[in-house]
Amino acid sequence: MKHTTGIHHITAIVGNPQENVDFYSGVLGLRLVKKTVNFDDPGTYHLYFGNEEGAPGTIMTFFPWSNAHEGTIGSGQVGVTSFVIPEGSLSFWKKRLTKLNVEYGEMTRFGEDVLTFDDPHGLHIELVEREEGERNTWNFGGVDTKHAIKGFAGATLLTGKPDSTLKVLEEIFGFVRVAEEEDFVRLKSSDSIGNTIDVKKTPLSSGRMGSGTVHHIAFRANDFSDHEEWRSLLEEKGYSPTPVVDRQYFNAIYFREEGGILFEIATDPPGFAKDENPEDMGKKLLLPPWLEEKRTQIESVLEPADARVLKGDK
Repeated sequence: MKHTTGIHHITAIVGNPQENVDFYSGVLGLRLVKKTVNFDDPGTYHLYFGNEEGAPGTIMTFFPWSNAHEGTIGSGQVGVTSFVIPEGSLSFWKKRLTKLNVEYGEMTRFGEDVLTFDDPHGLHIELVEREEGERNTWNFGGVDTKHAIKGFAGATLLTGKPDSTLKVLEEIFGFVRVAEEEDFVRLKSSDSIGNTIDVKKTPLSSGRMGSGTVHHIAFRANDFSDHEEWRSLLEEKGYSPTPVVDRQYFNAIYFREEGGILFEIATDPPGFAKDENPEDMGKKLLLPPWLEEKRTQIESVLEPADARVLKGDK
């Protein structure tokens, strides 16, 4: 049986791009690893945040539109994105969020203490301590490597058909059911980050895409041949995956499962250092070759979006 090692990336829709960068880079300390555009809508950024290398399992990506209508979180979406932090870091993050005026809550789920808060555009975010996962060597602003986010802990899926979604996760992707608690089922994959999926057993009202909602969640394929095998498997199981799409930094296929969630399978290679030196990633706008001749036009409509140290950290 095939299995994915876990989450590759999660992509969301948000509002103002500089607010987005200030939160995920300035507040959370993630590296802006790639500043490019939505290939299907080149007048819009596609911003990628992650660890120093931009490794699969650490990447949160965004389509920011300043005038985007507000979405509604509900069934057919990722309801919560969870990041993993080193053991002993919760007190650091409580102090940091308080200092930067980010309201947070605390809860316990599946025996883990969790910090919960929203980003400026309404996305639900969590931080959870775990020993597993490599340390993030990136430090920025007030976040040092001792406390830096390692990558994804996991995600909470809201689905219109929980049994169908669980079937895909277990029988297609190879996640293993490890626990049930109240209204949630927890599944795990084999990697040390991005390895936990919680599925809410009770359907909510359908979500509506817009600012503050997750567009899709992507799972990992080891390489390009593995990716082709995933596509063939999906077809054999009666799903309708898209053709392979070249996203420059990975290849992608997409399909929507019966619970309404848009799933992607993305390749680990070639990675974000494909078109610039690792030390320079995220500093300038990178365009694919077919859009390079339109650079002046594209840059004229994009708003500023740069990683910067926040006043509270100076």
